[in-house]
Amino acid sequence: MFSLQDAGQAADDRRARTSLDPDDWQALRKQGHQMLDDMFDHLQTLGPKPVWQHAPASARALFDAPLPVEACDLAEVHAIFRENVLPYGSGNIHPGFMGWVQGGGTVAGMLAEMLAGGLNANLGGRDHMPIEVERQIIRWTRRIFSFPETAGGIFLTGASQANFVAVQIARCRKLGRDVRATGLSDESRLVAYASSEVHGCVPRAFEMSGIGSDQLRRIPVDALGRIDLDALEQAILRDEQEGFTPFLLIGSAGTVNTGAVDDLAALRGIADAHDLHFHVDGALGALGVLSEELAPLFAGVEACDSLAFDFHKWGQVPYDAGFLLVRDSEWQRQAFASDAAYLSRAATGLAGGDWWPCDYGPDLSRGFRALKTWFTLKTYGVKALGQAMDDNCALARELARRIEQEPTLKLLAPVALNIVCFAYVGADGTVPASVNSHIVERLHAEGRVAPSLTHLNGQPAIRAAIVNHRTRQTDIDALVRSVLIIGSQQDLPQC
Repeated sequence: MFSLQDAGQAADDRRARTSLDPDDWQALRKQGHQMLDDMFDHLQTLGPKPVWQHAPASARALFDAPLPVEACDLAEVHAIFRENVLPYGSGNIHPGFMGWVQGGGTVAGMLAEMLAGGLNANLGGRDHMPIEVERQIIRWTRRIFSFPETAGGIFLTGASQANFVAVQIARCRKLGRDVRATGLSDESRLVAYASSEVHGCVPRAFEMSGIGSDQLRRIPVDALGRIDLDALEQAILRDEQEGFTPFLLIGSAGTVNTGAVDDLAALRGIADAHDLHFHVDGALGALGVLSEELAPLFAGVEACDSLAFDFHKWGQVPYDAGFLLVRDSEWQRQAFASDAAYLSRAATGLAGGDWWPCDYGPDLSRGFRALKTWFTLKTYGVKALGQAMDDNCALARELARRIEQEPTLKLLAPVALNIVCFAYVGADGTVPASVNSHIVERLHAEGRVAPSLTHLNGQPAIRAAIVNHRTRQTDIDALVRSVLIIGSQQDLPQC
């Protein structure tokens, strides 16, 4: 067991302290301003910096240090961060980052995180203004997605958790609230449906819920990457005939590989015909409804029973800010509300309040994610966010056009939103597909642009996910140019 005496500190501390606040607030102000200025400088000068660079052994060694016992000056701690963490981030704030679907964040969101940290509010419940900020976001999301006044919502870590929560809600709707106590019986035989391109967090949600990922039917997709409606209908009918209990249908508002959007309106009709909870995984694209140009692609999302999406993707809110919107907030209460003596409510005082988020989701300890989201929406407005999405999609279309003009490149999937999948195939089209994995590795090492690697039809593919509001045409040009140069190099592994 850890001991202060073993670590070199006497049991009777020489200087009794009753607070971790600073002795010199003026010195703290100076250091705080320096830390803020350093971040402003970093964000203002992102372009010339590498998107990503490998952290040296010297930096990694600093984080293999023993547990600190004595105090260290804040300026020294900040210096370690500035020199050994800041230059070696994941790169998603950089305009050249196109790997995976990660938003670029904003300065307003960053500042809001500082304010939220200072307030240190727990949004599990009780009567305080941070709760009202989250309620404001719920009302705004209702309007964004044209949900009814009965709708509820809750902030979560991300769509992975939101999809998991949606599975619990759907299960409770089908089997009743008692399933929380009794668990699943052998007779329930629950089954659900999603496309073969559904995000990997969805089958994991079934594993965590105890239903099992085998009970999630993965339906083939059509040429555009959307769930095949005929195959879906056949699968449901077959399960009904075999005595299974269909309970949930999951549509995708932007698949992770290609950005395809399922026919959500048609899925609503199928869900109604078979008494299924209709959930939409909109982590990637659902906020595209903020764009007048993109909104028609998401027709039907307003009719779903629940919707998972991430403000930290196309909403540009700093990580993390996942959200679940539910058509009827009572469904959330049925799935999660519980009594506990230490959570007794009162008519007035701090234990008052008529909305406790812990009754609507799995968490009692909850950070103030709503504040950075509120700051982002208030500071920039949804019009600017929608325009940034339009710009991302325009860049994706331009990238696809450039790829189709290059004889050594091949576009591998239709471009529905902001994701472009392609490959270097060589002048005669015979370069092995495996070369593309090496191209992506070289791109990351060079640091100018950073797409990711995926697999389509079992073959490696270069995937550019254009999500950052800072990305410009020069970054697209750099990606094409770099892929062509690296692909043509003779030393590139061919297998």
